[in-house]
Amino acid sequence: MNFRIAKTLLALMALGFTCHVNILCADDWPQIDSVDRQPLMAAVERVITALDSVGRPLSAEQTETFEKLKQVDDDQKVIKEIQALLDPLCLAAIHINPESRVKVAEGPAAKLLTQNGWTTFLLKVHNEAGINPALNGNSPQAKPQFIQSDFSADPESKVTMADVKDRWLSFELPVRQPMKDTLSGLLLEYRIIQIYGRDEGKREASFSFDIGQGTQDLGFRNDVAILFDCRPGFKISIDIRDAKTDEPMMVALEIRDDQGRVYPNPARRLAPDFFFHDQVYRTAGESVSLPSGDYKVKISRGPEYLPITKTLTVTDRNAVLRAKLDRWIDPIDWRWFSGDHHVHAAGCSHYQNPTAGVGAVDMMRHVLGEDLKVGCVLSWGPCWYEQKKNFDGKVSPLSTAQYIMRYDVEVSGFPSSHAGHLCLLRLMEDDYPGTTKIEEWPTWTLPVLKWGQRQGGVVGYSHSGWGLALPDYMPDGSRAPILRKQFEPQNGGRAADKLPDYAMPRFDGIGANEFVVAVAHEACDFVSTVD
Repeated sequence: MNFRIAKTLLALMALGFTCHVNILCADDWPQIDSVDRQPLMAAVERVITALDSVGRPLSAEQTETFEKLKQVDDDQKVIKEIQALLDPLCLAAIHINPESRVKVAEGPAAKLLTQNGWTTFLLKVHNEAGINPALNGNSPQAKPQFIQSDFSADPESKVTMADVKDRWLSFELPVRQPMKDTLSGLLLEYRIIQIYGRDEGKREASFSFDIGQGTQDLGFRNDVAILFDCRPGFKISIDIRDAKTDEPMMVALEIRDDQGRVYPNPARRLAPDFFFHDQVYRTAGESVSLPSGDYKVKISRGPEYLPITKTLTVTDRNAVLRAKLDRWIDPIDWRWFSGDHHVHAAGCSHYQNPTAGVGAVDMMRHVLGEDLKVGCVLSWGPCWYEQKKNFDGKVSPLSTAQYIMRYDVEVSGFPSSHAGHLCLLRLMEDDYPGTTKIEEWPTWTLPVLKWGQRQGGVVGYSHSGWGLALPDYMPDGSRAPILRKQFEPQNGGRAADKLPDYAMPRFDGIGANEFVVAVAHEACDFVSTVD
């Protein structure tokens, strides 16, 4: 330390500042010497077991030290050595004073994360209040990246891409066995915190902890700002090919670690990866970033290929994921073409911020990755005005000779939705005549279906299973009061699975409220059964 820095620190101390850079204050970092040994050792044993279960075991040397402490007679020595063993693993210390106020201090653990990986730390809890509520954590950097839709056709932007850049982490305070879901009430205990980092480079995050509303200490002392060094993940190159043709292809990769966690973390994904899928789509020559570890990777490509699962070990060098997928059938041999006529540009968990759903380029990756020869992307109520910009009444220019993508319409979130959701395919125009807003569309389905037909479109109900199902038979021969999809035959009951069956469907769902009217007017070209 040079003279100028030392002089500055002495001046600060003279003014009452007792902490200085990179050195923990004795007052802030708790050292406990009056806790009972037996419950402390039992609690620490649970923590060590839990660390092992989450894939962050103590080193052999640390484990040996703990085992030796079990045989030490001096209780005070054991309590001190336990803290010497576990404190270096702590991200923060949490102090609960006798009035149940919580304050936080930064811990000595190395603040190292790995891009797209989970890192495990400990939290040291000094519980002077002796209470046992749940420990809660919060961080502005862990706020959701996406706001799911309130079904607004033109939503207000509440999350910007600038916001997303700052929301770079996720964290968990795992409470699964053998950890308890609440604090023990012991004067000293350790808890686990796991942090996921999306990015690489230097990143700062603020953490706050509490044990219930109103327990935060005053003066922001329950907040701590921590600077992390996020190391880049390892680049895993993708080389997946068709077993018959040896051609590279886009595939779906579902990547999980031995804890069952999905990578990249869906909550922190950015396009072209979707947060509402477990899988990501990659083609040969592309890559995915992963931390070191062992993974199981499910590789699939729609229902016509046989999915396979491969074990992938990532070490300190880049790896290649190679595989070949076999078809069990190729319907094109019989002049049948696979497709999905009901795809949404963000799933049904549609989000409206920071972007209004998923873009056309990203949807084309989905079409290719699921081997859809025809993919119909239907714009509907949420973010209607943004998504309809992709409609031009033609096949998308992103299409290829083998794969066609086209934007069309599902009438859902429109005035007539109560009467049934409609698929309108192969339209030339997506604005109902005389309208400029969704609210001006017809309030029943027949005119919308006829309008679609007049354009040469293919039209029908999107969810015909909702309302057209027959009730089931009870053991006495009477009709069950619930729909088949909810019914489990018991005591001789049977499903209504024989034809002809002259019972009247309920016509009480979004797939059927006006079905009879539409059919009577020959206004349906098809009935969707996607549900």
